[in-house]
Amino acid sequence: MTILIGWQSTWGADGPVKARNLKVPEGFTIERIAGPPLVDRPITAAFDEEGRLYVADSSGSNDKVEKQLAEKPHRIVRLEDKDGDGRYESQTVFADKMMFPEGTMWLDGSLYVAAPPSIWKLTDTNGDGVADDRVEWFQGKTLTGCANDLHGPYAGPDGWVYWCKGAFAEQTYERPGKSPFVTKAAHIFRSRPDGSGIEPVMTGGMDNPVDVAFTPGGERIFSTTFFHQPGGGLRDGLAHAIYGGLYGKTNRVLDAPSHKWTSPNLMPVLLHMGPAAPCGLTRYESDALGAEYRDNLFACYFNLHKVGRHVLKPKGATFETKDEDFITSPDLDFHPTDVIEDADGSLIVVDTGGWYKLCCPSSQLSKPDVLGGVYRVRRKDAKPVADPRGLAIDWKTRTPADLVALLGDPRPAVARRAVAALARAGDDARPALVIAMQNRSIQARLNVVWTLARIDDEGARVLGRLALVDPEETVRQAAAHVASLTRDAGAVSALTALLKGDSTANRRVAAEALGRIGDRTVVPILLDAIHESSDPILTHSLTYALIDIADPKGTAEGLKSPNVAVKKAALTAIDQMDGGGLDPKLAVALLTDANPDLKETASWIVGRHPEWAETVAGFFQGQLKSGDLSEADRAALERQLARFGGTPAVQKLLTETLLAHGTEVGNGGKRIALKAVAQSGLKDAPAAWISALAAILAGPDADLARQAVSTARALAVPADKGAALTAPLLAIAGRESAPADARLEALAAVPGGLPKIDPPAFAFLLGRLDPANSVATRVLAAEVITMAKLDASQLGALAESLRKAGPLEVDRLLAAFDAATDDALGVRLVKTLGESSAIGSLRIDALKLHLAKFGPETRKAAEGLYARLNADAAKQNARVDALLAKVAEGDVRRGQLVFHGEKAACFTCHAIGYRGGDVGPDLTKVGGVRSERDLLEAIVYPSASLIRSFEPVVLATTDGKVINGLLRNETSDELVLITGANQQTRVARADVEEIRPSTVSIMPAGLDQQLTTQELVDLVAFLKACK
Repeated sequence: MTILIGWQSTWGADGPVKARNLKVPEGFTIERIAGPPLVDRPITAAFDEEGRLYVADSSGSNDKVEKQLAEKPHRIVRLEDKDGDGRYESQTVFADKMMFPEGTMWLDGSLYVAAPPSIWKLTDTNGDGVADDRVEWFQGKTLTGCANDLHGPYAGPDGWVYWCKGAFAEQTYERPGKSPFVTKAAHIFRSRPDGSGIEPVMTGGMDNPVDVAFTPGGERIFSTTFFHQPGGGLRDGLAHAIYGGLYGKTNRVLDAPSHKWTSPNLMPVLLHMGPAAPCGLTRYESDALGAEYRDNLFACYFNLHKVGRHVLKPKGATFETKDEDFITSPDLDFHPTDVIEDADGSLIVVDTGGWYKLCCPSSQLSKPDVLGGVYRVRRKDAKPVADPRGLAIDWKTRTPADLVALLGDPRPAVARRAVAALARAGDDARPALVIAMQNRSIQARLNVVWTLARIDDEGARVLGRLALVDPEETVRQAAAHVASLTRDAGAVSALTALLKGDSTANRRVAAEALGRIGDRTVVPILLDAIHESSDPILTHSLTYALIDIADPKGTAEGLKSPNVAVKKAALTAIDQMDGGGLDPKLAVALLTDANPDLKETASWIVGRHPEWAETVAGFFQGQLKSGDLSEADRAALERQLARFGGTPAVQKLLTETLLAHGTEVGNGGKRIALKAVAQSGLKDAPAAWISALAAILAGPDADLARQAVSTARALAVPADKGAALTAPLLAIAGRESAPADARLEALAAVPGGLPKIDPPAFAFLLGRLDPANSVATRVLAAEVITMAKLDASQLGALAESLRKAGPLEVDRLLAAFDAATDDALGVRLVKTLGESSAIGSLRIDALKLHLAKFGPETRKAAEGLYARLNADAAKQNARVDALLAKVAEGDVRRGQLVFHGEKAACFTCHAIGYRGGDVGPDLTKVGGVRSERDLLEAIVYPSASLIRSFEPVVLATTDGKVINGLLRNETSDELVLITGANQQTRVARADVEEIRPSTVSIMPAGLDQQLTTQELVDLVAFLKACK
């Protein structure tokens, strides 16, 4: 069905622009060119050769992805500008019943759409405007909760198709003649248009790489969320995707053997974007916006309600950017999701509106009624472009000679179409392409290279090699990319010459190509190039080329070099290459090298090989006996020992160190050993370690014993294996002369918890619950109390203490009553809870579990408490509305004091700048992406909307325990959950019965009741000022 509308009868020409309050730079105009009813919630867009615009249009659904996959509620619409005024007035539903679309690409007569878990190829075979041929072009076979498994696809200038994988779900790619490529990491993948030849070109630990743009010379720039763990205002970014590079954030998925490292460090970001949620990204090709805009990048910042302009400037083997806002809006419902260039040089921007909330906390509310639109930005004085798409050209009758004349056409759409037509001509086009290689136009010669990339025969390769000596750097860059892509063995000589040239960028891609070709004779040349390199990105590509070639004998010559960079590269390459077989003695010998960079590299390599324990134990022993280690060396030694803590050789060494007498090791070595034991993370600590800890705890050195307490607590030794620790820990806890925090930590370290608490210790613990104490102290005291079996009088005293307990510890303390049955105690407990200032932090479902074993009188008394807690959504909204009305009275400076104070304890879990906790999201720039209402709701009702990458889970163990927390880390052996401020729980994977998403934030509810209204609005004012 086709819809036709009269433009002015639907909206005024600039009404939506004014409503969104869109701002563009002086000298530009912006207008909406499509909106309801043609398209309601546009996501991405792509043009075909005729200028028709294909738009992915959301239904507004935020249902779980499984439901969306089953129902496929979204659609693709085709928009047409019938009268040529630049606005769309005709719509056809090109494809209905689509899964959530996350990218659109027009290629060779078909629209390709990423709709996780697949990419679909949609073709209209009969010209009626409807895709009657639907082919599942690619199957990712994974679909996770945020549907960020797949974005794209994107057409590379080389004729290959690129797309992005995110979400950390494991995918397997079969590779003919090779073992399957199995990965959980994020990637940019590419393949030929027929789907063959799939390979990764970028690997990362980020959650969600989104969009890819290409420079004229073929370099790949991509946008991504969570390039960094949120902190210090960092999170999302733009990056230069260097072949073989491993990118942030730090993530265990990058440790898979298939992901090769070239140094201990991840590849750098190109631009920090903060919490932008970047979406669309494009390179601007024409001059219509002004010559200074050509080859600029334009990027959509979904969360920040703007489109950014990023001017790329070469910097060695990579780039740097000059950045500015191009389109801005104060409207929180302006969410740009795509930006593309039209054939006339105008810029098309897609605003999806307010519907999207799935995994997007900045949206907070799903507003499917707040619809989006498509906008066009023009330069006011831009001259009209005649026939911008070349529709007046009779393409069917054009000869190759005619077509090569169009390769340098200033109309990008025309030049692209000429490239595609020449590629289809194949061998027939070669004579014309030979002549075109001499064209004075750089653009024409560049497009010759990209044409040859699409012709798969030796003749095209031979001709392409001529471009490796082109006088223009960008043409050489493109030619080297093509030689790399095709693994052109005939180009080795020219690439070797290019490796010695003046252009660092050319040298980098020449190294990449030589590595992919795999000719072992170039290994000495690569080593020499590393010696000459002062550019870390170039050094990466040279090192990765050594890894690709996989010649350990030839590469080992680099270990003899006096040059540190060559040694580092050779050592790393041999370690990482398939079949490298690095001798551990070579790496261990460098652990004490005078050069800190080489020493760091050796330390990193050693730490990745637990099977080298026997070899490294002797080295560690010497270091532990050394009395002159620097602070950095001590910390490094602790980490290395901890990594090897699961090996018998290092376990024995640590035991001997802890038990050593006299000056053989000294307290410095013992402290290192204690910290290493604490960091080892072993589920079952060796019995010898436990005995050694007991001896230190009972020894005369109070400072060393204090460290041993921390180590005993970190090990979490079960009661049946840690009996030897109990007596010395209780002795420390019973010393009234000892610091209170030391006594408390000793009680917390008792294996399995205290079976019972004597009166002096119980009085001490109740004193630690006083609100005047720090949050960490109160929570730790609550933990100790709830792990013990309390008698009736102690339960009664504890019930009374709950009247003053804070929201962070009250629920923990209630666990002490889980087995109680005395109704008199239960009624007393309910009464005390009703008088508690922390009542708002309690959840009815959890409270009922705590009171489950009490009798009928308790249950009757609790009904009134449940009624108070059972506030419905309307009451919650009313509460937020009432507080919102007072936000204007907030004071930023007072709010800063509230944030950092003990009463709210925000600083315990959240960071601003580089200070604060890392349990919850970083709040450095939260005011730029969250409204006052959002902030209030997050404080008062923290479980109303869970933040992406901070979604809690519920973990059930085989022995019946249920743990709610954030999954901070997981390995093949264990899971680590953050359960509160400064609290984490380790669970062996073998003990996990079930793990599922939780709807309850670990941030406690009820903080608004701990704070006065003025303190609350002051806090909101402060957070809103954090931008």
